[in-house]
Amino acid sequence: DGLAAFRTFLKSEFSEENVDFWLACEDFKKTKSSTKMVAKAQKIYSDFIQADAPKEINIDFHTKNDISQNISEPTLSCFDDAQRLIYSLMAKDSFPRFLRSEAYKDLVKKQKNRNKKRWLPFL
Repeated sequence: DGLAAFRTFLKSEFSEENVDFWLACEDFKKTKSSTKMVAKAQKIYSDFIQADAPKEINIDFHTKNDISQNISEPTLSCFDDAQRLIYSLMAKDSFPRFLRSEAYKDLVKKQKNRNKKRWLPFL
């Protein structure tokens, strides 16, 4: 529920690509097959990294350039620097705003109601 609420909040701020990229990287790091790894790396690159990507993330030139040079032979850690940057951006910027948002307040209220119902089944 928390991820869904955070994603909805990011959509309202036109920055949902950040959490989408972070989740795509987490999935990528679990890839066992080298064939799938290449395909997933290319997909992440085309969706989030390359210039004018549909969900282009905001990372510095150096990080973007390193990924671009190494994308033809990706490793499980090839997106780590970019993922760290995006995580830091969300942690310092988006997430604190989310915690002050109505979306978060609604989530907390929903969870409290859910917990009451668990302990008071007659409600």
